[in-house]
Amino acid sequence: MRRSLSSSLVVGAIFALLLREISAVKTDVSNLRRRSPDDGTRSLCSHLIRPNGYPCTEHTVQTKDGYLLALQRVSSRNGNLRVQCGPPVLLVHGLFMQGGDAWFLDSTEESLGFILADHGFDVWVANVRGTHWSHGHVTLSEKSKGFWDWSWQDLALYDLAEMICFINLKTSSKIFLVGHSQGTIVSLAALTQPDVVEMVEAAALLSPISYLDHITAPLVRRMVSMHLDQMVLALGIHQLNFRSNVLIDLIDSLCDGHLDCNDLLTAITGKNCCFNNSRVDFYLENEPHPSSAKNIHHLFQMIRQGTFSQYDYGFFKNLRLYGQTKPPAFDLTRIPKSLPLWMSYGGNDALADVIDVQHTLNELQSTPELVYLENYGHMDFILSINGKEDLYKSLIGFFRSGGKSSSS
Repeated sequence: MRRSLSSSLVVGAIFALLLREISAVKTDVSNLRRRSPDDGTRSLCSHLIRPNGYPCTEHTVQTKDGYLLALQRVSSRNGNLRVQCGPPVLLVHGLFMQGGDAWFLDSTEESLGFILADHGFDVWVANVRGTHWSHGHVTLSEKSKGFWDWSWQDLALYDLAEMICFINLKTSSKIFLVGHSQGTIVSLAALTQPDVVEMVEAAALLSPISYLDHITAPLVRRMVSMHLDQMVLALGIHQLNFRSNVLIDLIDSLCDGHLDCNDLLTAITGKNCCFNNSRVDFYLENEPHPSSAKNIHHLFQMIRQGTFSQYDYGFFKNLRLYGQTKPPAFDLTRIPKSLPLWMSYGGNDALADVIDVQHTLNELQSTPELVYLENYGHMDFILSINGKEDLYKSLIGFFRSGGKSSSS
């Protein structure tokens, strides 16, 4: 009963927020800008990585549709960015993350980004369009409708594809790929593309997602059943900014005696066993951050339809854009059997449900190396204080073996 009341309260509050946000949504194409990749105020390197003693450089990648994406390159504390000996590893963050900072939010002994650098890997950090550390668009203002006209399929086919190509050219090496949550959706979709997969040596997926129709997260399920995503689009809202003053005030008020915010996180991600509760305030200083309303609609389509497909525009627009009435599926059988895969999933993960993970495994040609952690929830896979032993030791062994089983 308490969970039902909490979910109702949050959904009602979010809907009220959407109505208030309408007045803040403006189409503004006059403020066209192109930010520099490292102006001292918008640099992940200067914010989280260099202060911990790690060499870090900023790079900018332009996608074919004009988005300017930030890539950071990180070396070990004793390393030299000009002479990287280890193979390149690209880290791809999840939904509503500020960007690549997700891999550096804990101590240097606990954060995967730092751990990989200390093990000699050439660490590259992805920041997809719309996130805080990326740099906008060559012509579109971030306030414009057009800037937010994308979903995760664009992150796969444009953002990730372009970043992998950039690193491949820069290092003259195939890439090890690591994704978490939405980063695994994007990775799996990108790996169905022959021109992308030929540049990837192996992939590691934390909370792997390609199907979502069995998710158990009660708050997400409730929002899906209420068609909240369609309400958002009908109201003309294109950006979901979870760092807006309105939503910050809303969450503060909900958590101030009205709702246990640990329950709120559990209602979205599942019960997390192992992240450091004393760092929650620090996490909230950095997360969550914007995504597009179209992206949420695409994810909710996956939940309703049980598909791993491109964005569904409806009968007539699908016919015009795709040449068929239904959006084409991302065919997981197109991921080559020769590509080594490592996956870790959890028994308490309410987003990457074990049934959906098994659906993904059934469609793959290969047999990935699996790490199952019964007590892990969705956020544990990136913020667990025990992640080094539970997850990263196996992942690093997998990469060091060239993608062969670390247990062999």
